Amino acid sequence: MIFQRLIWAALATAVVVGSLQTGVQRWQAAPLILAAEVYEEQKAEAPQPAEAPAAHAHAEGTAPHEHGSAKEWEPANGAERTGWTWVANMLHAFSMALLLFTVMGLWLYRHGAALASLRLAGVVAAAGWLSFHLWPSLGLHAEVPGMEAAPLQARQLWWVLAVASAAGACAVAGFSRASWRWLVAAALLALPFVVGAPKLQGDALAGFGPEAHAALEQLGAQFIWATTWVSLSFWLSMGVAGGLAFQRWVRPALLAVLQRADAPAAVAVQAPQ
Repeated sequence: MIFQRLIWAALATAVVVGSLQTGVQRWQAAPLILAAEVYEEQKAEAPQPAEAPAAHAHAEGTAPHEHGSAKEWEPANGAERTGWTWVANMLHAFSMALLLFTVMGLWLYRHGAALASLRLAGVVAAAGWLSFHLWPSLGLHAEVPGMEAAPLQARQLWWVLAVASAAGACAVAGFSRASWRWLVAAALLALPFVVGAPKLQGDALAGFGPEAHAALEQLGAQFIWATTWVSLSFWLSMGVAGGLAFQRWVRPALLAVLQRADAPAAVAVQAPQ
């Protein structure tokens, strides 16, 4: 029963958050991406140096172009692209809602039901924004199409380290009552920056003319702010919609299970909701 409630609550949250996320992306980020893709396509059409076309292809991780090779499928701009973006946002919101509910359930088990669902969801959502957006973006900011970056594997590994460190810091600060928890949390937050984020050696917009270079620089700065607003709206709506869904479907069943198991939350079943 509780599993079904959890899935339905996560689906309801995903519909609300994923739809809002798609709308904010269309308003904030999509115009910048489309504008940058114009320059990216122009760069891709530029002729490569005649002396080493194969070397360039190898460096980019692609095979040399062959006449008649099939182009990879991608959604067309407009309704098709928006539709697939909405599907991806729904799946992302569903996974994050399950994570939100898991952390909220652990809190109820450890600390009881005195904290209202909306407030608890807001705190967990704030930790999610810190862990999944703010902390990684301090070392690896968002990039528009056409910009070069450090090697993908190095960026992925550092991103995972930054997310894990921030999430660990939030968990230590939130669930531990030891006097040293703040010192450990601070050390975890500092860890990815002690290691250092991978940096590109050279100009991220090398290969573009002066006009395109200036335009992409401006688009890149705007894109950083746009992704920040998109992420903020995602976690804010996740906290509100997830908190309401958790309150409606998950919390009563979870507290009943904890009460039967004689868990710490059982003594607070009658606490304010």
